[in-house]
Amino acid sequence: SLMVDVTGQTRKGKVILPSYLQGKKPNTIPNKKIEDPASGKVNISSLATRQDLTNFHLIPPRVTFGVLKEGCTYTTTVIMKNVGVNFSRFRVKQPPPHTGLRVMYTPGPVAGLQVELEIEIFAMLIGEKDTDGLKEVSHNIEILTETETLLLPVKANIL
Repeated sequence: SLMVDVTGQTRKGKVILPSYLQGKKPNTIPNKKIEDPASGKVNISSLATRQDLTNFHLIPPRVTFGVLKEGCTYTTTVIMKNVGVNFSRFRVKQPPPHTGLRVMYTPGPVAGLQVELEIEIFAMLIGEKDTDGLKEVSHNIEILTETETLLLPVKANIL
């Protein structure tokens, strides 16, 4: 029950459900639907009423590198999971070079599986004077799918 917590005590506050359970998808921009005869549609009568048969989730939905040392390279992995019934293709719009970010992945269809995106950042301060502090780097990586554009926010502080 949502009225009690794991210890059996009555909850003091309301339970906040994750956005994927609420039916909302944060950080997405819908694309105009273009019919592609080779897109791998599933023609099953039980699925005829559903419009969106391709759906991706990013795990984690945002990347925070924390405090980074200038001149070093850091990497992390983001899983892009296909939770729809159709296979779907995607591509990543690489961030501009001045951000120090790069996304490495294997292109191809994602059919009910998942793909690992390796996010790499080279911590650099271009054109910055010595401020004896932190510089915040923040960028939204665009992942273009057939139905929508996913935005993966990446943040880091360079020391």
